[in-house]
Amino acid sequence: MPATKDRTSRNRAASRASRPFTLWREVLTAYAAPALMAGTAGLVNGQRDLAVAACTSIAGTSAVVAFLVGAWLRRGGRPRRWTVTTPRFALTAALVITTAGAAALLGWFTAQWIPAHTPVPVTPWLERLRIDLPVSAALATTIVTLRWRAATPVLPGSPA
Repeated sequence: MPATKDRTSRNRAASRASRPFTLWREVLTAYAAPALMAGTAGLVNGQRDLAVAACTSIAGTSAVVAFLVGAWLRRGGRPRRWTVTTPRFALTAALVITTAGAAALLGWFTAQWIPAHTPVPVTPWLERLRIDLPVSAALATTIVTLRWRAATPVLPGSPA
């Protein structure tokens, strides 16, 4: 029985590695997954603002970040050597810190700058951006980076 289980796990690993990284699918998944999950949570809990944010700032941020990170990792179909040779955890952590930090700055800037320089008043929706953008960016970056690494062939001499 253990031999069957071992073969099954090897077959799963091989099929995962053979799946190509398709950017449009990653972007679609990055939009649909948080929109469905957060939207459902907003509807079930009666939080209308969460249901609206699910399809706008949360899912939109996830899709944009998934596209940007995925396109950067693919780099025209030829990945950068260091992105393939860097350990999976370190690469993911570096990209998450970068994208979440940029998204946090964008959320903070938007929540502060728009009300101060335009006739748009301070609203709970603008305040949500401080949390929605970095959390969405971190999740999308993690998922896209790990999926990309799983689909990218390992170079000789690089860690798995």
